[in-house]
Amino acid sequence: MSIEDMSGGAVAIEMKPQRYINTLDSGLFELGPVHPDADPPDPTEILTAIKLNETKIALKSGYGKYLSVDKSSGELLGRSDAIGEREQWEPVFQEGEMAICGPNGCFLTSDEDGNILCNQRKAGSNEMISIRSCADLSKDPMADIPVEERASVKQAEINYVKKFQSFQDRHLKICKEDPSVLKKAKKEGTLHENLLDRREKMKSDRYCK
Repeated sequence: MSIEDMSGGAVAIEMKPQRYINTLDSGLFELGPVHPDADPPDPTEILTAIKLNETKIALKSGYGKYLSVDKSSGELLGRSDAIGEREQWEPVFQEGEMAICGPNGCFLTSDEDGNILCNQRKAGSNEMISIRSCADLSKDPMADIPVEERASVKQAEINYVKKFQSFQDRHLKICKEDPSVLKKAKKEGTLHENLLDRREKMKSDRYCK
């Protein structure tokens, strides 16, 4: 994750596992409920990140207001109509972890009651966050994998046989050789070539030599 990954689109800030910053219509924020695995953030948990320079971003809530910090309480606020000094945030990356420093020089955190604050001078484990970017929120993680290969390699071989077999006698002709070599082939990027070789041995594929 980098500032480039965050800027220019939808982001969700994960404060604790499967729990995101949630926007309230009052202009305040809270720690949202726990989401089941693979569930996307709720619409009120999605913010827009805007890159301001090489180190800082602005964050806008779904209500069209920019995020800032209350000077006295350190509470996270979403009530600003424009970007000023109080609406600038600095993501800090170190050793694969990330925290966000606010305009008051403190780090974003949450308390035991689920309130979102920006009042920690040092970033400890409670200030470490994760960001889900627009790519994470909108893209099907299986989109780049062919439909035939979304299960085991054994099932992938059956799927491709069904797809390409000539079906002269209506019976699937699966290669009897050890299918474990297909796992290695998949890791090496040669799965398609190996599957074709195996189908060729069965003389049932209309694309075989």
